[in-house]
Amino acid sequence: MRKQEWPEVGDLVIATVETITDYGAYVRLDEFDKRGLLHISEVASSWIRNIRDFVREGQKVVLKVLRVDEEKGHIDLSLRRVTKREKIEKMLSWKKERKAEALLRSVAEKAGLSVDETYEKAGALIEKEYGLYEGFEKAAKEGAEVLNKIGVSKELAEVFVEVAKERIRLPTVKIKGIVELHCLKPNGVEIIKEAFLNAKKTEKTRGVNIRFYVMAAPRYCVEVLADNYKHAETVLQRVAENVVSTVIKAGGQGVFRREK
Repeated sequence: MRKQEWPEVGDLVIATVETITDYGAYVRLDEFDKRGLLHISEVASSWIRNIRDFVREGQKVVLKVLRVDEEKGHIDLSLRRVTKREKIEKMLSWKKERKAEALLRSVAEKAGLSVDETYEKAGALIEKEYGLYEGFEKAAKEGAEVLNKIGVSKELAEVFVEVAKERIRLPTVKIKGIVELHCLKPNGVEIIKEAFLNAKKTEKTRGVNIRFYVMAAPRYCVEVLADNYKHAETVLQRVAENVVSTVIKAGGQGVFRREK
């Protein structure tokens, strides 16, 4: 993977504090393997009695690039010009990038390729289309097809999916609702059972888990696990309506109530 050699003015960077002096702190820029200076005047907006009240050796900090002199190898940085929101967003982004690089190395190892080859054949395409880490998440949720359609070979896409499913814990939400079903026909129990089975078969949404269980007849719980609430709500409504309409068509009665 080819990386930018120097940061640009205005960039936010992750740095590790190496040495603290009376006039500031020398830091190592983790993403560029360069050293920079955080001058004491750029540590905080208020007066500083002791710089160690703000930074310490070994600490990871988010800094803003003020000046870059490639000829002299100097990079001047600021801590006070980084907002709280910028710090949180940069840290999250950096952690995702590091995880994506580790995942890519795992893919390369399983595929018997170098990391650079894996990036050229697949990683670059995924990064351009989705973002590298987001591409791994998408592969874990939706399968190899999402990578095939952007030009990743079938064999390599399958390795990406395998690694993604092994290493990424996808966020899930769980919601549930109650269906109340009555069917007085001699085969009423079978009709209700079939209604649940058919609803589950009909619901083909990838990455969704549906569970039914009896609370106390005639009340049954429909439980849905999905990646977000909007998705879960849509599936729950669809499945519940399917169950109720099947029972009603067979001559029974049914109502659905969303449980908070």
